[in-house]
Amino acid sequence: MKSDIFKSGFEQAPNRSLFRACGLKDEDFKKPFIAVANSYCQIVPGHIHLQEVGKLVCQSIREAGGVPFEFNTIAIDDGIAMGTGGMLYSLPSREIIADSIESMINAHSFDAIYCIPNCDKIVPGMLMGAARVNLPTIFCSGGPMLSGKLEGGENVDLISVFEAVGKYKRGAATKEEVELLERKACPGAGCCAGMFTANSMNCLTEALGLALPGNGTIPAVDPARKDLWRNSAFALIELIKKDIKFLDVLTSKSMHNALCLDMAMGGSTNTILHTLAIAREAGISLDLNAISEISGKTPNLCRISPASNRHIEELNSAGGIMAILKALTEIPNLINTDCITVSCATMGEQLAKAENKDMELIRPVKSAHSKTGGLKILFGNLAPQGAVVKKSAVSEKLMRFSGPARVFDSHDSVCEAILGGKINPGDFIVIRYEGPKGGPGMQEMLYPTSHIMGMGLGESVALVTDGRFSGGTRGACIGHVSPEAARGGPIALVKENDIISYDLEKGTLNIEISEEELETRRKNWVAPAPKVKTGWLARYAAFVTSGSDGAVLSIEEAQKWTSKPGN
Repeated sequence: MKSDIFKSGFEQAPNRSLFRACGLKDEDFKKPFIAVANSYCQIVPGHIHLQEVGKLVCQSIREAGGVPFEFNTIAIDDGIAMGTGGMLYSLPSREIIADSIESMINAHSFDAIYCIPNCDKIVPGMLMGAARVNLPTIFCSGGPMLSGKLEGGENVDLISVFEAVGKYKRGAATKEEVELLERKACPGAGCCAGMFTANSMNCLTEALGLALPGNGTIPAVDPARKDLWRNSAFALIELIKKDIKFLDVLTSKSMHNALCLDMAMGGSTNTILHTLAIAREAGISLDLNAISEISGKTPNLCRISPASNRHIEELNSAGGIMAILKALTEIPNLINTDCITVSCATMGEQLAKAENKDMELIRPVKSAHSKTGGLKILFGNLAPQGAVVKKSAVSEKLMRFSGPARVFDSHDSVCEAILGGKINPGDFIVIRYEGPKGGPGMQEMLYPTSHIMGMGLGESVALVTDGRFSGGTRGACIGHVSPEAARGGPIALVKENDIISYDLEKGTLNIEISEEELETRRKNWVAPAPKVKTGWLARYAAFVTSGSDGAVLSIEEAQKWTSKPGN
């Protein structure tokens, strides 16, 4: 065992002495040492119950024959930070979480890892860290939140509250109605009830084979969740016995399965950033072109909020993630059924037990919502390196669009314009200098996109940004435009009233001016001064790569930009 470096041999007496101070007994030194990476904190609803979950998991590990050592990672609540300077820290926190996993595991030579994530950046951060250390690893999240219920039986979620602000501004909702939604939309523990980023990522861990079936969909408050936490502890011990490591499970084939699931269920656009980053850590070749190819051959079978009024608890009742993947096996050679999973069974063996109990929620391939995926990668002269849109949450009316650019250089300025009635039907909103480097931090644009819906503009305007979106964003909202404005990408060269057009079927995104005009503007462009010059965000901005590369940190990136005049 890897932990023998600390616990075996006469020379390790000082190490064992410290372990004894932690409560270990003689018999414990013969057992595997298990890291329990918990993301418990008291400010994130998806994590408020994880302290008790950690206790249950540690108890289960002891029963299964291991010695648990629990530690915590940070967790930022995107919904709370949204629309404030705090949102700049959300995506960068993914890197801190990955670094903390690497640091704790390598410093203490653990034999295996039990990861307890839940919300947005915690799942990919833990996946990235686990890829670096490559030990037997299992993921079991805190679980999704139930949707809120209004007296008439209508299901609501956090996005209902965000959009209600715009409705109130245009007189379509009363103050009392907004306050009622505020009180009802988030009924308790768990990550928000739609197919937003947290739930999308937790669902993907099932398709990757790194979590037991049910991880993505069993509600946080469902008693079945306790069984899942406990069973995952016993499964981890089996992984140790069979020496099945993280990178034995996370392979190019299992990543393909996860991306097929992503397209079939219409996951958050953030999953594109995260899968690119995770693949890089795992040494898997993946880029936007490859993701675009997968989207082109994977039908959209399931639509959960914000693409419909259905929620994760309903997907769980319908058969969950395994039922979606099983439906995809109707397409020859699409799903790799021979991939090993943390259950020690193959994906095919797991899918054999799956059952679709709701053919309307999880549609068969023959009656898919669309023949191609719920996420679409776009390319064109406005996004030479790519952009992404949640196609499944765009109305048929807006599958193609062209309109005059309304240009804003910050998140806050566009919010003021939307709520101030300065955006008109037919406008194409451009939000730039909000990318990984320019933001810095690539904050989410949930306030602008929700205000568009709330102000009644959801069917008549489009939005493009080098920032990113919440998984709860719906409508014609295109993000991750690369290269970003701060790098001198074409989005930095757009002028007010330039015509921008896209075609979601063809996958194009263009500014309708000549290449000569673009080149003239490029020569006259002057990079703005960094918005943040000290602290973590300044270091992040110096090292971060483009959104098309997953917005990961790179020494080469820092060297490239610091060597340029004026930087």
